[in-house]
Amino acid sequence: MKNFAMIGVGGFVAVRHLRAIKETNNNLLVALDKFDSVGIMDSYFPDAAFFVEFERFDRHIEKLRRKSINLDYISICTPNYLHDSHIRMALRAGANAICEKPLVLNPWNIDALVDIEKQYEKKVYTILQLRLHPSIIKLKEEIENGPKDKIYDVDLTYLTSRGNWYYTSWKGDITKSGGIATNIGIHFYDMLSWVFGDIKENVVHLHTHDRAAGYLEFERAKVRWFLSINFDVLPQEVKEKGQRTFRSITVDGKEVEFSDGFFDLHTKSYEDIIEGNGFGLNEARQSIEIVHEIRNKEVSPLLGDFHPLVKLPYSKHPFNKVKK
Repeated sequence: MKNFAMIGVGGFVAVRHLRAIKETNNNLLVALDKFDSVGIMDSYFPDAAFFVEFERFDRHIEKLRRKSINLDYISICTPNYLHDSHIRMALRAGANAICEKPLVLNPWNIDALVDIEKQYEKKVYTILQLRLHPSIIKLKEEIENGPKDKIYDVDLTYLTSRGNWYYTSWKGDITKSGGIATNIGIHFYDMLSWVFGDIKENVVHLHTHDRAAGYLEFERAKVRWFLSINFDVLPQEVKEKGQRTFRSITVDGKEVEFSDGFFDLHTKSYEDIIEGNGFGLNEARQSIEIVHEIRNKEVSPLLGDFHPLVKLPYSKHPFNKVKK
């Protein structure tokens, strides 16, 4: 049985990590969150210590170490801009880090963490669950077994509407979340990199606070992509069903069905990590480079390949003011 701590236990994604720790028959000793609405812990680890102040959390870990109770892993579910700092804290505490994506916001943060891994002789892992999805694994196998010189045409559309709260939270602050491409698109860019190889070209056609679009060229694919958190962008048939999310990936016009099969992927990720596998710093690098470039690139004219949704009329919502 491995000993865990968790930073950010009150966050949206934390419950998947709690379940993964429980389902892999391990133990959560201590958790931290600045918010105290964490009753979900009762369903998994009611005996875990809980703190709302980092200093007391850190002191508790030190007390455990003095009792020869060492942490094997610290799971990190905090806002994106804090990941780098919390990973470093985990390694200094003598634990391996398991961090939600995006692992960090900037490529050079990865370089520094590689050195810190060596210094403390611990590992940094991230959750890249789409690499474990059966449909994505099948797609990768089909590409690898197909014609070696074939370049595939891919369309990626991910529309996941958010309310007004989003813009007030840290997620609406590009300096903290990395912007929409980083916050909701990072796992798709990682998946595309994993399936289709190294990135060759990165063009941005649209980048505002509530939508982004562009063109990516990989070794084996040309990708038109569009992301949005604006409800108005959803297809009418999706709205009529009372749904708020639409995702689609087509390869040469054929839909890749991956709507199901997400439920236990965090648990599978934890199983792999505990067995000595898992995805580390180098696996995360290319997707971090892609979103960093998207965040800092000038928007290009609509020439050549671009996603058709780029031309959607802009909403009259008061937050939706196109940045000049």
